[in-house]
Parts: sequence; structure tokens; C-alpha cells
Amino acid sequence: MHLPKHVAIIMDGNGRWAEKRGLPRTAGHKVGAETLKKILTHAQKKGIEVITLYAFSSENWKRPAEEVQTLMNLFRTYLKNDVKELIKKGIRVSFIGERERFDADLQEQMNRLERQTADFQGFHVVLALSYGARNDIINAARQIAAKAAGGQIKPQEIDESFFSAHLSTADLPAPDFIIRTGGEERISNFLLWEAAYAELYFTSVFWPDFDEKALDDALETCQRRERRYGGLNMKQKI
Repeated sequence: MHLPKHVAIIMDGNGRWAEKRGLPRTAGHKVGAETLKKILTHAQKKGIEVITLYAFSSENWKRPAEEVQTLMNLFRTYLKNDVKELIKKGIRVSFIGERERFDADLQEQMNRLERQTADFQGFHVVLALSYGARNDIINAARQIAAKAAGGQIKPQEIDESFFSAHLSTADLPAPDFIIRTGGEERISNFLLWEAAYAELYFTSVFWPDFDEKALDDALETCQRRERRYGGLNMKQKI
């Protein structure tokens, strides 16, 4: 049994974790940021090649201003204080989503970290910030439509591979395994195109409590599954 190469995680449950403890929702996000560091370290040790983290969706801007500001400050702190450690570990970092919606200083930190780690060949961490899969698909369709209107391509040249090349995830392998913490069982506009054949795993564990053992348990579940991509098990009789 082999580990999935690309694991994607919907990190859900920070706010509810805090509320159950009589704490403000922002406290859950702070603990969740510490959980993220532990999970990335463990994932790298396990030999996972790519991990994509749904850190902030395009819909999350609708949350209370105080909560959004806390998240922005956490992003700043993470990008400022943990960059040296990421570089030291040889971790490539990239971002998907509408980064133009963030403040200029955050955009610059994202761009700088991508440049500094672009040539790293080991563990690849992708942070989805202000990301929404439907919007990403629409943007890809617009790019392709513009090329068709300009005579650069013919409609019959458009296939799955061509379309995928216009998504923000173009340089990533499709996710093998998607984990969602927090008890909800949906993927909430995350990697809709890319997740066509991904195995899904839902756990009631809130993200702040999702530790190394929880990740191991999830990976073991994935390893026991058989991915047939619409085909049959070769051992099955036709």
C-alpha cells in the first residue's frame, strides 16, 4: 500500500472548537495555526509530496470583521516568522486564490516566498487563500474563450488536459486524498475540477485537535481503499 502523493485538507472547526470551550472564535484560529505547523512537519516526514490546505475561502470574507482581521494577522505572522524554517527544510510554498484581494504587504510576502522556494524539489505546500473552485473554473474558461476568440485555438482542441492547464493548480498533480475536519461532509467549493477521482475522508475532529495520530489514521484509511477510476478490480470477474 502506498501513501497518496497529493493530500488536500479542508481545515474546519476552529471556531466551534473555541466556542465549546467558552472562548472567542479567534482563539480557535490561533490554536489551529499551531496545528498546521505540526501537521506540515509530520506530512513531510511521512513522505507526502504535495499538501494543499484550504486556509481561507473566497466566501470567508463574509465573516465578522474581527475574525477576518485575526486571520489576516495570523497569515502575516506565519509568513514573517516561519519563512526561514520553511526554507531551511527545503519546502516549496505556493499560493492559489485571489491574492489581489489581500493587502499589499501580504501579497508581497506571498510573492517573495514563492520566489525564494520556487526551485525546491522536495515537499510542496500549497496554501489556498481567498480561493473558490468555481471562480477558478470561470477564470480558466474566460482565458480559453479569449484565445478562441483571438483565433489562437480551435474549439475542438479543448480537452481536459488543455482546460486543466488554465487552472491555478496547473502545475500540481490531482489530489489523491481530501480530508475535511470538523464534522461537515462536503467539499465546499474546494478543488472541484481536480477532485474528480480523489478519495474523500471526513472526520468529526475539529482542526485544532487534528494531531499527528489523526493524520496517520486518515492516511491508513486511504491506503486501504482501492482506486479504480471507473474501472474494475482486476481480481473481479467481468
